[in-house]
Amino acid sequence: MALLTLTEAELRERTSLKWRTFEPDVLPMWVAEMDVHQHPAVVDALTEAIRRGDTGYPHGTAYAEAYAAMAEHRWGWRPEPAQIRRSGDVMNTMLALLVGSTAEGDHVVINPPVYPPFWQVVTGYRRHLTEVALTADARLDLPAIEAALDGPDRPTAYLLCSPHNPTGTLHTAEELTALAQLCGERGVTLIVDEIHAPLTDPGQTFVPILSLPQAQNAVVTFSAGKGWNLAALKGGVMIRGTQAEEVFAQAPPLANQSTGHLATIAHTAALTHAQGWVDDLMAEVAARKRLLVDLLAEHLPQVRHVPGPATYLAWLDCSALGLAHPRNHFLTHGKVALNAGEDFGPAYGQFVRMNLATSEEMLTQGVRRMAASLS
Repeated sequence: MALLTLTEAELRERTSLKWRTFEPDVLPMWVAEMDVHQHPAVVDALTEAIRRGDTGYPHGTAYAEAYAAMAEHRWGWRPEPAQIRRSGDVMNTMLALLVGSTAEGDHVVINPPVYPPFWQVVTGYRRHLTEVALTADARLDLPAIEAALDGPDRPTAYLLCSPHNPTGTLHTAEELTALAQLCGERGVTLIVDEIHAPLTDPGQTFVPILSLPQAQNAVVTFSAGKGWNLAALKGGVMIRGTQAEEVFAQAPPLANQSTGHLATIAHTAALTHAQGWVDDLMAEVAARKRLLVDLLAEHLPQVRHVPGPATYLAWLDCSALGLAHPRNHFLTHGKVALNAGEDFGPAYGQFVRMNLATSEEMLTQGVRRMAASLS
């Protein structure tokens, strides 16, 4: 059964950020909320918890066990129980790990264009950014990374997005191994956001960094929130490599208490019962990616877009359109809300990010509105 089929009328009954930020005549295709109904197992788990008044504090290792089982099923790798801790959502967990392993004034490496909270979690807590942009084909620039690690900033931490948001890049085992070795040789704490890990196109393979023998100095943050559309229920896990015990030990004491019990219940149900659901979803997303390529060719041929093999996001280069600010133009004149490229890095003001986890009708309407706004 198709998942991305909800109508605009059904979706506008929602009260979340995506559907209430803009006026009703604006088509929201920005924030990473998916236009799907929740998996029945998640609905049942939450409904039963509320029915029995199970609304206390989280307890136990069910989430960690569900994550480990998923990792073994999907990627043929299973962390040991001692490597996994319950935590909050991915960005709060990254913050906790960053605060514990760095000091105010330290430099932290990121790879623009990258998810906006990566910028905020560094600069908002009195650390400084060392930017090493992705290459023109959206790969990690390993020579530039090495130069930055050895440069005058002397970074003490590295925040990696894997798969990469917004480009949808899947980092290879070779790239991840090289990066981990560069960081390990210099004592740089490598913290990896793998929240998009299950969201790969059919036939594509995600490489969990901790499945690599040479990357056991890394620490991973994960949540089912993105893959199963559970952002309202904040929770997650952090997983350390076998050589990263110290990073866990340095984390603030409350780092593993920032999740909610209902989030743990919902995420565990998703990881346990809805693996096929996310695979079905990503087959539909892959179809949307193909549709977007066709729609752009027909209606916006000047827009450059290379579909990434992961995530349900599209990174669109609007430079050839001659717009002062593409995101504002499409919002004002096309009534389509997209993410502004400069939020992912100051050099990307001519880009927009589009959410493809929607129906064919909504995607088609969005691109047609964008094209009409230029006439």
